[in-house]
Parts: sequence; structure tokens; C-alpha cells
Amino acid sequence: MTSIWDPIRIGNMTLKHRFAMAPMTRSRARPDGTPGDLAAEYYAQRAAFGLLIAEATQPSDDGQGYLTTPGIYTDAHVAGWRRVTEAVHAKGGHLFIQLMHTGRMSHPDNTPHHRQPVAPSAVASGQKMFTAAGMLDMPEPRALSTEEIAATVRDFAHAARQAIAAGADGVEIHGANGYLVQQFFAPNANVRTDHYGGGIENRARFAIEVARAVAEAIGPERTGIRLSPGSMFGGIDEGPDSAALYRYLVPALAELNLAYLHVAHSGDEDLLAEIRRLWPNPLLVTRDNRPLAKAADDVEAGRADVAAVARWALANPDFIERYRLGVPLNEPDPTTFYGGDARGYTDYPTLDKTAAAA
Repeated sequence: MTSIWDPIRIGNMTLKHRFAMAPMTRSRARPDGTPGDLAAEYYAQRAAFGLLIAEATQPSDDGQGYLTTPGIYTDAHVAGWRRVTEAVHAKGGHLFIQLMHTGRMSHPDNTPHHRQPVAPSAVASGQKMFTAAGMLDMPEPRALSTEEIAATVRDFAHAARQAIAAGADGVEIHGANGYLVQQFFAPNANVRTDHYGGGIENRARFAIEVARAVAEAIGPERTGIRLSPGSMFGGIDEGPDSAALYRYLVPALAELNLAYLHVAHSGDEDLLAEIRRLWPNPLLVTRDNRPLAKAADDVEAGRADVAAVARWALANPDFIERYRLGVPLNEPDPTTFYGGDARGYTDYPTLDKTAAAA
């Protein structure tokens, strides 16, 4: 039986254990999208995870959806992320930057150019977005032309090259949680009649093109992708052929020999088992609300190669040591998840600080 403490090879990295830090939006970037002053400290504190997947990072102005999220497409972004990667590497960790284009999950007030969001089709999400003026309805997006789709694919590739220039070990393409890539999957968000809409093959085309372009730009060994089969976040409904779409998509992505597939699991155990069978390279799985006692279950049962940890990592920079010793965890403070300063970001106590205080 595989143990959570067994080493694993992912792409160019040899990791000491089977935990990883999942990507979590923290909304603490500077107004221009450069990582904030405390970002290097925040990620370096968590370097013991081995593989850290950084927060969702936009590949272009059009890709931004939320306030103060980071970018990785300008020289200033590269310089800011280089401080982060150097700090993580100095502590023995590896960093993949997650590339997220939010598509219709956006509001003009939150973007540098204040333009209408773009999406596969002009179909509003029906959701609200937090802005500086409070919660506002997300507007109807503008449908991307085929030429703009190609340009968006190039934006992902450019952002991936910028991430490597910043010293990142790779990138994770965000194809999950209701954002642009998954919007192409969903018939209620994608009503196109060209070769990006309609049947499963067409709805999967954009994801495959993005993955291929990124892998060609930086190498498949530096490229991961995250999927969330069945997720309804952001008003997404993949319809009755959702499982069939992933049965088609996963083997197509496998042909690219990507470093890993990361599944944000929403409960379809049969589909997860099928993805496990269809995917030949390392499989990461994130489960929301699992009890700590079951943190290693997917790895030990062979359902996954790596267990990706989210909120536990947010509140416990020394999660690996705490889990190994079986000691209590810090509780995360939801009021500090998004935006703010060091509170709830870099000030969670570690075991040595807790002992010193006691």
C-alpha cells in the first residue's frame, strides 16, 4: 500500500511526501497585479509542502475577475513572482503558478481596462461579484470570436513563459470551478454553433488547445491542469453528458504527457475511479470538508497519487509537521481569507511559536 510519506516524482520534481498545497485566492496583490509585499513570506512559510500551487493568477487583463488578484504577464509581475519563487526555493519547496482566466466570472470594475467580460457565449452567470462598491451583478459577457479564442490561447502560453522566467517550477491551468475553461464545457454557458460548441469534442477543444500551447511553450513536465467534474460553481451546468465529456477530455490531455492532473472532487466516486484509470501520470485530488483523519485516504487507497490541502495549509504553515506528529491544527479565520494585511495571512502560529508562548 502506498503511504502518504512515500516520495513521488512529478515532472522534474522529486517530492518527499504525497501532500501538496492547493491553490487559494488571497486577494492581496498590488493594484497592478504584482504579488503583494508579504507573498514571498506567505509561500516560503509553507515550503514543507514540497509542491505549492500558487493562487489563481490571471494571464491577461481580460482574465481578471476579482479585486487584487495577481497577474503573470508583465515584467513587473515577473519581478514580483521572482521574489516568491526564490523564497520558496531557498526553503526547499517547489512552486507552480495557477493560470486562471475567469471569463464571465468578472466585473468591469475589477479589471485594469474596465471592459465587458468575455466568455464562450453572451450568457450571464446570474451571480454577483464583490467590487470596491460592494456586491454587484456580473454583467452579460461578450462572446469571444474565433480569432479572440486563438489570442486567448496565446495569452495562456505567454503567461506560462513568464512564470518560468519568474523562476516558477511550472504552471497549473485552471480548468475548473466555473471559470473560462469550464465555461466552454457547459451547454448552459456555451451555446456556440462553431467548432467550439455543440458536441463533447467541440466543447473540450479550448481546454486541449490551451494545454497543448502551454506544454509546447514551457514543456509538458512543467504543465499541470485542474478540473472539477460536475462542479456548479458560478452557475455552471455541464449537463447530462458531463461524465462523458471527461471520459473524452482526460485521455486527450493524457496524450500531451502533462506533469499532473488535479481533480477538485465533488463526489462522483465512479467518475474519479475512471479518471484514475484513464490518467497515466500523477493524479492530485482535493476534497472539500474531508475530516483530518481521512486526509491520506485517497493516496493510500490508490485513488490519487497526491492529496492537495487547502484551508489546513492556509491556517497551518507547518501542516506537514503537525500531521506527522498528530497534534491539533490552527483553525482558519474566514474573515481574513480575502484581502487585508498579515493578519490571517502570515501570522498563523507554528508549533515552535506556540510552545514558546506557552
